[in-house]
Amino acid sequence: MTHQPLRNAPNESREPGLSALDGDVLLPGDDEYAAAASTFFASGKPALVVRPRGAAGVAAAVRHARRESLALAVRSGGHGLLGSATNDDGLVLDLAHLDSVELAGPDVSADPTSTSPTSTGSTGNRLVRIGAGATWGKVMRTLDPHGLGLTAGDTAGVGVGGLTLGGGIGWLVRRHGLAIDHLVAAHVVTADGRLLKASADHHADLFWAIRGGGGNFGVVVGFDFVAGPVPLVHFGTLTYRPDDPARLVTAWRDHMRTAPESLTSTLALVPPMFGGSAKATVTLCYTDDAAGPLRAIGPLRAIGEVLDDDVRVVRYADVLADAHRPPGGRLLSRNTLVPTLDDAVIDAAVAAYRSGSSTVLRSLGGAFGRVPADATAFAHRDAEAMIICAAFLPGDATAAGADADDDTVPPGWADVARHGTGVYLNFQSSDTPADVATAYPPRTHARLAAIKRRYDPTNVFGRGHNIAPAEGADQ
Repeated sequence: MTHQPLRNAPNESREPGLSALDGDVLLPGDDEYAAAASTFFASGKPALVVRPRGAAGVAAAVRHARRESLALAVRSGGHGLLGSATNDDGLVLDLAHLDSVELAGPDVSADPTSTSPTSTGSTGNRLVRIGAGATWGKVMRTLDPHGLGLTAGDTAGVGVGGLTLGGGIGWLVRRHGLAIDHLVAAHVVTADGRLLKASADHHADLFWAIRGGGGNFGVVVGFDFVAGPVPLVHFGTLTYRPDDPARLVTAWRDHMRTAPESLTSTLALVPPMFGGSAKATVTLCYTDDAAGPLRAIGPLRAIGEVLDDDVRVVRYADVLADAHRPPGGRLLSRNTLVPTLDDAVIDAAVAAYRSGSSTVLRSLGGAFGRVPADATAFAHRDAEAMIICAAFLPGDATAAGADADDDTVPPGWADVARHGTGVYLNFQSSDTPADVATAYPPRTHARLAAIKRRYDPTNVFGRGHNIAPAEGADQ
């Protein structure tokens, strides 16, 4: 690798504080620049990529971006659908070096509604400190020998930072809730270069906002989670004959309404594409004792004609699969959270699939729904399911922010969307004002805008699903 120390960065003399950065700078032409300037779904051409090794370096990079009037993009794992972790002609702040995962302290317990840990010595829970640049694969490999786990992303390469700030829906969502429900503190570099600890007792407004409000309020450099015991799990995919998708979805919904919350599952309807055939699958994760799978999983084997069944007992760390960047084009994705997965919603979802959209339904409820709606910035706790419609757009459409203002939607999406009451922004590939307005109820959005004004009044952290600072005095 060839890289430049930050003291050789452009216009360094105008920012003496840059010498405080303990890290690397990649410039166009350096060996690792192209990879660092690209994300999973987008490619950019930033003026420089900065990889700090600590919070002081993050603060110096933020100050440099402000003084040089460089657009700032923050990268954790780089898996965001928007591609907002890169840009053109700006500064990409890559947190790859901030990837530590450390178990700390005695056993603790935490009430998800208060996120205030207390010592207990008997629950088996442990406090774990995670750098924002770590991937969920690394986190789970570290926790696995201790029999611990957290709600994580679907794939190993997803970054802890981006997933957590958006809420964090994963394979334990019905049993353990969102990732943010087990967050007890975050360490945040603000737009003015301060390093703040945000928790229930320190900067509580900021702590509330980052749990679902995304990267609007600063650069989170580290998270403190309470990890809990996660035993061996039943995990895998049931593949069905896709000739009657409406009946399949209805039977899946009926079972999930009575299934134990230890079972989380998703149902995917995939139309023929790239020369393949249509597919209908249920992917599931069951985390309870050995006697439960017959009751929890067995009925899913009867909702349709099963063509393949690879459900097996695995370690939770092995659930997170590797993902590979799709070749060419870009993924167009929309989602909505529905309070009730009634027959009309199912009809709309199946119609979208028949129109050519890959349509995925994710079961929610359980622990996800027991957290009060106003406890975190993620407010849509009454949702029974999330519905995702996706399609690939061909051609050279992978530039950073290419879909930011594009009103193109997957086929059949409009009829699905009218049934929803919220959006999970981590799975949304557009960042229009309507997306943000749908993601946050009016009172939640107003509170977020007031907090934004307090911590980032000039909107330094304005990429992605942006919450603009409130006008007028701080509230």
